[in-house]
Amino acid sequence: MTSAFLGVDIGTSSSKGVLVRPDGTVIARAERTHGVSTPRPGWVEHDVDQIWWAEFRAITRELLDAADGTTLDALAVSGIGPCLLPADAVGNPLRPAILYGVDTRATAEIAELNQQFGAAAVLERGGSPLTSQAVGPKLRWLARHEPQVAARTEMLLMASSFLVHRLTGRYVLDHQSASQCVPMYDLRQRDWAHDWATIVAPGLKLPELAWPTEVVGKVSAAAASATGLPAGLPVTTGTIDAWAEAASVGVRAPGDAMIMYGTTMFLVQVLTDPRPHPGLWLTCGTWPGTYTSAAGMATSGAVTDWLRKLVGGDFADLVAEAAEVPAGSRGLLALPYFAGERTPLFDPDARGIIAGLTLGHGRAELYRAVLEGIAYGVRHNLEAMAGGQAPRLVAVGGGTKGGLWTQIVSDVTGLPQQLPADTVGACLGDALLAAEAVGVDTAGWNPVIGMVEPDADRGATYAWYYRRYRKLYESTADIAHFLAAEQHRSAHLP
Repeated sequence: MTSAFLGVDIGTSSSKGVLVRPDGTVIARAERTHGVSTPRPGWVEHDVDQIWWAEFRAITRELLDAADGTTLDALAVSGIGPCLLPADAVGNPLRPAILYGVDTRATAEIAELNQQFGAAAVLERGGSPLTSQAVGPKLRWLARHEPQVAARTEMLLMASSFLVHRLTGRYVLDHQSASQCVPMYDLRQRDWAHDWATIVAPGLKLPELAWPTEVVGKVSAAAASATGLPAGLPVTTGTIDAWAEAASVGVRAPGDAMIMYGTTMFLVQVLTDPRPHPGLWLTCGTWPGTYTSAAGMATSGAVTDWLRKLVGGDFADLVAEAAEVPAGSRGLLALPYFAGERTPLFDPDARGIIAGLTLGHGRAELYRAVLEGIAYGVRHNLEAMAGGQAPRLVAVGGGTKGGLWTQIVSDVTGLPQQLPADTVGACLGDALLAAEAVGVDTAGWNPVIGMVEPDADRGATYAWYYRRYRKLYESTADIAHFLAAEQHRSAHLP
């Protein structure tokens, strides 16, 4: 009988799962798509029971049906994060989950906590500045704006820890996720900053801490009945999706970096020592003894999908048309800040701009300009992370398909990108982490099969545009902030 490892990931716009043999061969795949709820400007939420739990159960049953006769050896899960799911004493959600940095509701609380603890002290102790990515300000927002929910909150859960709790009953969070609960985690001590946590969320019991490759429990009889999984199946701690995805493509040596092309753009680079940067997130790594520098854009694929819906057609047609447009999109320049921007600007009130439009521009130029704008954002982040350099840069995610987007990013950054055999995403990394947790050697699971090389001529054109990209934000930020304030004000009008 064939043995296998199960990995399931809950993403922003889809959930995915895989069954993988001990040699890395994928036996079966499953996927479900979903959306987010945006009840107010700056709010981004998920219905936990309808998305996280229902899709996990559906994916698990589909995979088990497709791989009849396979024995499961271990399970790992990952999900969007850091996010905030307030839950009661038995893990029942008390409200929709407040998502990661794309949810920007807690700006006032960020300023308040910076004043209370000191921005420099927060960066030094926690490794990251207080931004919309941080969980601490969202907990304070909850206490201020939904006090009845805060009063009933007994657990701080994220997508992965919610699933682990449902499956095993354990209230546990991995160090990587916990290190993004700024300012409640001490990065150098690799433990909760209990003194600050008590101030931010008084009375809240914090989860136990473990590493993603640790087995923290087994599937209970109740969870087995609900999911079809075998009772007693080992379950690991889980982690945030981007770090699981980095694991899936072997990004684990110092200097290794991953760029994830998805609904949002995310970058991770492995470090051996903590180097805080005010424009980035510094977190614990996936494996003990490591750290990671991380960067994330608030939108990427979300903007290309917005444009596709606006102008019509499918992605294949848009990519083919945009590929015929020269570098620079015939004089267009886009700021992709359609949901504000995260690193390295940390400006939730930044707004999208497409500059240079004429009656002669069409959807091909628009689509390419958006891809180029996102690529300029990638370069901006890489310059903050590693001075624009990465000894090894691996590209993953749905945006790697078609080739145009990855080529533009390499041309803009001047960096080659490795393409792995499988870019199925974080769920493959989950399966890998589950295998490692029970002692399986995963070397060679997902080999590199392609390379994207930068073009020097297009790179020279993009260097000119990149300088203007940076200047465009600086010269229009005050206007964007005024418009953002108008949007927030109008959203609260009767």
